[in-house]
Amino acid sequence: MEGAQELPTLKGERVTLRPLCRDDTPALRAMLVEPEVSRWWGEYDDPKLERDFFDPLCVSAFAIEENGQWAGVIEFEEVTDPDYRCASIDIVLSTAVHGGGLGTDALTTLVRYLIDARGHHRITIAPAADNARAIHVYEKVGFKPVGVMRRFERGNDGQWHDGLLMDLLAEEFVG
Repeated sequence: MEGAQELPTLKGERVTLRPLCRDDTPALRAMLVEPEVSRWWGEYDDPKLERDFFDPLCVSAFAIEENGQWAGVIEFEEVTDPDYRCASIDIVLSTAVHGGGLGTDALTTLVRYLIDARGHHRITIAPAADNARAIHVYEKVGFKPVGVMRRFERGNDGQWHDGLLMDLLAEEFVG
């Protein structure tokens, strides 16, 4: 990414994506310690929280809300070189909203923005290779498996785990 940018508020069918702000830190911290969330996202100290969610030179993050209530975070990083223009997405939802379709709506909303407003031709996402629930949601949006990234991320157990690289081309997006 080339630097900090002003993010718009985006509306999906049920979700609102608004720029993540420092006031969201208590809700973000509470979500990240939920067992089903920390299983995939790991433990967070202040430097990791800052790097993963608030560093505008690395990531652009939106709070996900439904009816004004906190539901999670969706973020993106982008390559702006015109010969490689693409973006990657990551999403985390509070356990309370798992299985309710908010993830699909949030992903669809952000992908549409990245393609239509930011001009990306390819979007990637990289869940843990054994996170079947997340992979199923990403496939519903149109992401396709590209390959396994071996020893991609360190888990809570201190061991390296595989990730599944998935991508979605703009012309394949039907959202």
